[in-house]
Amino acid sequence: MTPPDPPRRIVCLAEEPTEILYALGEGERVVGISAWTVRPPEARTDKPIVSGFTGGNVEKICALEPDLVIGFSDIQAELAAKLIKRGQQVLVFNQRSIGEILDVVLVLGRMVGKEARAVDLIAGYRAHLDEVAARSRKTPRPRVYFEEWPDPLISGIRWVSELIHIAGGEDVFADTSHGKLAKERMPCADEVIAAAPDVILASWCGKPVDTTSFAGREGWAAIPAVRAGRIHEIPSALILQPGPACLTDGLDALQRAIHAS
Repeated sequence: MTPPDPPRRIVCLAEEPTEILYALGEGERVVGISAWTVRPPEARTDKPIVSGFTGGNVEKICALEPDLVIGFSDIQAELAAKLIKRGQQVLVFNQRSIGEILDVVLVLGRMVGKEARAVDLIAGYRAHLDEVAARSRKTPRPRVYFEEWPDPLISGIRWVSELIHIAGGEDVFADTSHGKLAKERMPCADEVIAAAPDVILASWCGKPVDTTSFAGREGWAAIPAVRAGRIHEIPSALILQPGPACLTDGLDALQRAIHAS
């Protein structure tokens, strides 16, 4: 059912809503995007950049006369507050799990009158998740440490942990992955050493991973993953943005890295 007055001009302060709206066939509604947007590539060519990871240009956003501004999580709370004070309609999602990512697809589909298309997309994402999980059940399940940031150490967030399991790994910090704030996912080095991961995956948001640096950390040479050289970078654009790409290309990259010899 099409809403009586769906938003026609949408500013996306994060990549995920842009990716989803384009997948729904509603890319023309997007009038402003985040600097972190890489999908779809044409969005960076066609749409003005109005925000970064946490902040944004309030004047530029307001000048676009949006019907709706969509943001992500507490990291954009200050920007959202500024826009609300300027009279903007602001919607902030805080998806942290696979289920919540799929919920966002459905909500946005309903908002722009494309619920049926959203349901089809979700079915496709679920089918891919099931396919990868079925393949993974046939292989050994190595212990995996996922590093989101090196100093201080930050381990994987919930959707990453869930995808590691689907890809055939066992997240050594699965219990803390549900922490919504980064400070809730900060293991000490001794805890990583004690967890003895067989594989180390790293995705440092905003900068390349130095895979050679792990061996130089005090005590880390004893970690099985370090001894075997099983340290792999997962591009942050594939895995650290909670949108469709992490469920497809991101999951595939995880599976390849987890089971690489």
